[in-house]
Amino acid sequence: MTLTTSHWPAVASSGVRDITLPELLREGAAANPDRVALVDAVADVDARREWTYAELVDDVERYARSLLADFAPGDRIAIFAPNSADWVILQQAIAMAGMVVVAANPAYRVDELEYVLRQSQASAIFYQHEYRGADLGAIVAAASASVASIRLAVPDQQWQEFAARADSTVQLPAVAPTDPVQIQYTSGTTGFPKGALLHHKGIVNEATFVFERAGMDDGGVCINAMPMYHIGGGAVTELGTLSAHGTYVVLPGFDPAGVLEAYETYRGTHGLLVPTMLLALLDHPDSKTRDLSSMQTVLSGAAAVPEALVRRVIDEWQCDFSILFGQTEMHGVISQTRIGDSPVDQATTVGQPLPELEVRLVDPVSGEVVPLGEQGEICCRGYQNMLAYYDMPEATAATIDADGWLHMGDLATMDDRGFLKITGRLKDMIIRGGVNIYPREIEELLFGHPGIGDAIVVGVPDDYWGEQIAVVIRAADSAARPDPDDIKLWCRERISAHKVPTMWFFADEFPMTPSGKIQKFKVRDRIVRGEIVADKVTGGKPAAAR
Repeated sequence: MTLTTSHWPAVASSGVRDITLPELLREGAAANPDRVALVDAVADVDARREWTYAELVDDVERYARSLLADFAPGDRIAIFAPNSADWVILQQAIAMAGMVVVAANPAYRVDELEYVLRQSQASAIFYQHEYRGADLGAIVAAASASVASIRLAVPDQQWQEFAARADSTVQLPAVAPTDPVQIQYTSGTTGFPKGALLHHKGIVNEATFVFERAGMDDGGVCINAMPMYHIGGGAVTELGTLSAHGTYVVLPGFDPAGVLEAYETYRGTHGLLVPTMLLALLDHPDSKTRDLSSMQTVLSGAAAVPEALVRRVIDEWQCDFSILFGQTEMHGVISQTRIGDSPVDQATTVGQPLPELEVRLVDPVSGEVVPLGEQGEICCRGYQNMLAYYDMPEATAATIDADGWLHMGDLATMDDRGFLKITGRLKDMIIRGGVNIYPREIEELLFGHPGIGDAIVVGVPDDYWGEQIAVVIRAADSAARPDPDDIKLWCRERISAHKVPTMWFFADEFPMTPSGKIQKFKVRDRIVRGEIVADKVTGGKPAAAR
């Protein structure tokens, strides 16, 4: 297909299936009942547990019947816990019972959890009693005290007891493919979260297409350290693996040594690893000593994946690479590189749209489709669109227009093959002296500087220019920070002078979401409030205006 404008029509494929999570799980059990489906890869090897597909279906059905003793299809059930196989089983059971998972980050504190429980109108919450030193039971008690919809709170020590009370005669409900299945709260890189209401058909098909494009064969093994309460863990990797009748190895969290050990122990073939994870794994000494020969494809996304990082992964691990791009409101991924794509496409684009999805780039002001190669906002239409923001009709209407196009807020260019190159976010755009500047371009450049480990660029209010360009740098070597004057000269040799940062900050770490996204709004707010002071200011008003 050769395009003439930045409009990718929905491309036919083997077909979008009318399927639900319970149907997907039962298909695996029917085809491979004795194959290992799920592994709880806790740090203590002796405490690890495994489920075959047949065993997994039995446990899920038992939990589902127990849920139906107290709740009805359509009820919202919150899970407030870190990664575990039990999280997966409970999630699958909620779906089998026709109910809706409310995925709650276990790092939430009282106010955050109360907001999610109240906004989702959750009927119950299942939680782990402790997480990273925090008493989650106390947080649940305080958060749910004023949420009238909460009728039951179950700590992890009682999950098995809860399942054991199931009545085997209880009939499981019929679940439709477009029934809601999850409320996934946006990760909060720009403010308070909204709950994207997702459906069975969307998360199953999207995940299936992603793992097909990533080359997972029947029985592949996915090593997962992505949070289960995030779309990357609780949809893309989990359901992509189940669609291939594979083995899903769940780690309790991201620990470089633990991830590398799991790849060796379980002969992992695939995994979703965001850039910060990849850097930690590549720099870990075990990366050179563990047997990683089973690794077939590394999937990455959630944040910008620099070209240098793509090439390093391929060279050091001798594996394929697939870059994912999307957002929660689209059930995860909307575009992806193929493992057979050229090194240039792998390193500089996010590939072509997934099958059966219509994508176009539009001018944010006029709404017209932009010419090939010109920047526009990504809009999508198709089965992958979320149902709505839960109980937020105004926010939904502002995101999905009357013609069914979901406006992502991401900026990109498209070539005549339909390959997308992300250029920034509408809300990230810096306007300096009336000129639009996109931080993504500057960040990609800075990542290539040998003294810079990572960098984020934000706009800071300025009385004269409107905004100044500020950069916060994590040095490649914390003991040897590069000189801002030297970096400025290096930048001016490579980009226009008006794009070169004028305010230079250094930090050992950035505020992050659990999925590995940098929370730019927090960085910008700290700079504006004067909580962090620039190490160097290398520009400002022109001489005539001083």
